[in-house]
Amino acid sequence: MQKSNIIITTLTAVAVILVSGLFLNGRWQTATPVYAQNESSSAAQRYITVVGEGIVSIQPDIAKTTIGVETIKATVKEASDENQQTIAQVLDALKAAGVADDDIQTAGFNIYTEQFFPPESGPQGEAQYRYHVTNQVQVTIRDIDKVGDVLDAAIEAGANSTYGVEFQLEDQEAARSDARALAIDSAKAKAAELAKLTNVTVGPVLSVSEVIGNGPYFSAPSVQAYGLGGGGGTPISAGDLQLTMQVQVTYALE
Repeated sequence: MQKSNIIITTLTAVAVILVSGLFLNGRWQTATPVYAQNESSSAAQRYITVVGEGIVSIQPDIAKTTIGVETIKATVKEASDENQQTIAQVLDALKAAGVADDDIQTAGFNIYTEQFFPPESGPQGEAQYRYHVTNQVQVTIRDIDKVGDVLDAAIEAGANSTYGVEFQLEDQEAARSDARALAIDSAKAKAAELAKLTNVTVGPVLSVSEVIGNGPYFSAPSVQAYGLGGGGGTPISAGDLQLTMQVQVTYALE
């Protein structure tokens, strides 16, 4: 029993000496943690992001316009009846000019009242009323060489207002693909230029996405026509469309 106590006392003394040594050094000597870091994850933090833009010029193959009839009469029934008759004539003229039924769609129908005072009565006299009835149709013209002829036919049939002629490309997929390819080429060129300016080397693509907020979008000629008279032919030029698309590409740097 006495020998056991001596051993325990000796171990305790050694422990005290070790602990005292740590305090004398002014701090606890704890093991330093070691974290393994993948070199590829470190390299992935070095990257460059650019936006490339691709623009293609194409010829439109359809035109869209809104054609309307406005009728003003002393009673709403008179205005409505006459407007209905006139718009029917306009629709017949559009179809005779080669516009299909499926390419004609009602865009708006409105009735409103106008209050006015005859000049002879003055503002203190009795108010009178006029009734406006408007009927508008959106028309898709698939033979753009006949846009002027279609407008003339509608005007001669009684249309007294048109709201713009917009040229479009009905199937845009091929044009979008071409614009995307140009946008990728543009992004590569930008990345290479920036890398050269900063003495780094462009590596593989990390991510690529279309810039949705800025495209794709068309810039195209638009003809505005209001109250055109018939006769003589309305000159319309389709011109070219420009389709623009943008892509954002992130490249790793080596």
